[in-house]
Amino acid sequence: MVRPYAVKGKKRKTREEKYDRDEEAAAEQVEEPSKTAMGDENETQGKEGDQFELEGIPIAPTTDQNPKSGPGVIFILEKASLEIGKVGKTEQLLNSDDHANFLKKKGKNPAHYRPDILHQALLMILDSPINKAGRLRCVYVKTEDGKLIEIKPYVRIPRTFKRFSGVMLQLLQKLSISAVGKREKLMRMIKNPVTQYLPVNSRKVGLSYSSEKLVSIQKYVAAAENNTDLVFVVGAMAHGKVETDYTDDFVSICSYPLSAAYCITMICQALAGKWNIL
Repeated sequence: MVRPYAVKGKKRKTREEKYDRDEEAAAEQVEEPSKTAMGDENETQGKEGDQFELEGIPIAPTTDQNPKSGPGVIFILEKASLEIGKVGKTEQLLNSDDHANFLKKKGKNPAHYRPDILHQALLMILDSPINKAGRLRCVYVKTEDGKLIEIKPYVRIPRTFKRFSGVMLQLLQKLSISAVGKREKLMRMIKNPVTQYLPVNSRKVGLSYSSEKLVSIQKYVAAAENNTDLVFVVGAMAHGKVETDYTDDFVSICSYPLSAAYCITMICQALAGKWNIL
């Protein structure tokens, strides 16, 4: 009785080992394609990730690409509120509407955190006929904490403030934003001072309601030399005045305080009249 059990036991063991070997071989055959598929999937995801990194902001079409024959205009937006804060577990661009309680806990005045002013000003500049005609040379943004940003004239700024905040947050974190599908940097952080990027023959004009020199912007622009680039320095903050040491003139264009966006609108209309842009 012992021998048959021993034989059966050996046969069972052999069968089990054979079955285990067959099962392992089949498992290996199944795993190899799955690994290949996973590798292809990872490559695809990597490509998609690279493509996502290339995604940026679109380029706005213009009717005339920066004619160098005639004079142009440059805008410098001073004291813009662009500050990042860690709210909860995420970093966000601080503004008075969404982060009032957070700012009060930090002992800061929420009224000073107005990135929407910069958003409106940029929309007015980039949507103007001056830019469509190719007369806008560049836009520079000087933040409250001294950072300097260069914005190309053919960039398309997001229309909604929420998306604009996301773009500005990405710019402050990565220091530049490229065009969609291209390596060209449409927005980037640059070194101070801003005067090193301005044309040599340009006339730099600061605007402020507090200035004692009240002028008609149409007459002021019309009196400027035709071969001179104009640089307008406008404040992009809620309160205060622009104080710079590089302006050639400091004027007020209205007897009443105006928003930065409306000041820019008046300047663009005066320039369009001077350069016959209809």
